[in-house]
Amino acid sequence: MIIEADYERTTGHSMAKTTRQNTQTDVKPITVPDFLTAKSNGLKLTVATAYDFPTAKIMDDAGIDCILVGDSLGMVVQGKSDPLSVTLKHMIYHGEMVARAVHHSLVVIDLPFMTYQESPSQAVRNSGKVLKKTGAHAIKLEGGRRVSETIKAITNADIPVMGHVGLTPQSVRRIGGFKMQRNEVEILEDALAVEEAGAFAIVLECIPPDIAKKITGTLKIPTIGIGAGPHCDGQVLVGHDLLGLTTGFHPRFSKKFADLAQIIKTAMECYCTEVRTGKFPGPEHTFK
Repeated sequence: MIIEADYERTTGHSMAKTTRQNTQTDVKPITVPDFLTAKSNGLKLTVATAYDFPTAKIMDDAGIDCILVGDSLGMVVQGKSDPLSVTLKHMIYHGEMVARAVHHSLVVIDLPFMTYQESPSQAVRNSGKVLKKTGAHAIKLEGGRRVSETIKAITNADIPVMGHVGLTPQSVRRIGGFKMQRNEVEILEDALAVEEAGAFAIVLECIPPDIAKKITGTLKIPTIGIGAGPHCDGQVLVGHDLLGLTTGFHPRFSKKFADLAQIIKTAMECYCTEVRTGKFPGPEHTFK
């Protein structure tokens, strides 16, 4: 009761009223069919990665169309050099937090390395586990023609699939690093195979913009570009990159829309100074 009284005194709002407002779901949820409608109507789709509840909630409140819980968390959150060690448990853990935060955005979760490559039945089983345990709306997996039967099996189980061709990070060992993919024939054939298998959308990563433009004009399903130029039906960025939370290497195709790393660093420096000098906590931060 003391905490609630302090909240109302300092904010001027009722905690109960605020809670009711925060749980309202008057915004229209984005659905899989909405992705197809967006392409036919020429509406650009917005996608970004998130891995936790507060970030996903902010993105959802901002009106982003789709939140991807990417296996990029291996690098972005866990600090590793590639996503290969990410497990299904990791994806479920982070995916459940994200899915619980949203009312509007479509939530898509990556199937990590070696959770779908073994067989279509393995892929269906793990896709179902992800959706049942997280409450997400769809899964994403990498590959073109070589995973078309797997995509078909998953979609036949009524599980929506987002595809991913071009640079596929889970193939980093085979292709020798994170490299631009330029074979137009192979990429187009992969994209067509993904569409034919039943995917509702496809990520095009690190391919020349002219190839992305041709694929976008060929496919009926929306293309979501990352390092693929401006002609795709939508764009996806790693949330930490666009928010300026990552330091050091910054991909050429990405853009910092904020510099939160510096903001957080400055805030932490101020906190340390105030604690060490006795300025914090002051009387206004102390219960009576």
